[in-house]
Amino acid sequence: MRAVVTRVKEASVTIEGQKTGAIGVGFLVLLGVGPQDTEQDAIRLADRICGARVFEDEAGKMNLSLAQVGGALLVVSQFTLYADLKSRRPGFSGAAKPELAEPLYERFMAECRSRGFTVEHGEFGATMAVASVNDGPVTLLFETGV
Repeated sequence: MRAVVTRVKEASVTIEGQKTGAIGVGFLVLLGVGPQDTEQDAIRLADRICGARVFEDEAGKMNLSLAQVGGALLVVSQFTLYADLKSRRPGFSGAAKPELAEPLYERFMAECRSRGFTVEHGEFGATMAVASVNDGPVTLLFETGV
């Protein structure tokens, strides 16, 4: 699995003019699933992201976790994280098929919720407008299986 995680002051996702998810302080998570990914990858990725200490403490050091700042997550499915960019037109055969990807996307969010976090989300496979006010900016790439 791959995730691009941005520390945000706020973020939202809108589908067909309807805001379907919104958070204040927390993480905007763009989540991609590969064909070899498993439930263990979803669990491990949730653990790593939810435990990341990337919020500033009183000394200005990245030392606080999502829980310590009372943050939430906005998770958006993003198969394009597995794009093949060898030519000018990207190919997406490296992404998991929806029948594998959607349950792992759901499992990742369930794992984050089980850790006590509020999790907002988009809609798997939908065309979405994602808005964010990045904080820092701090953007991190997480990947399992490497």
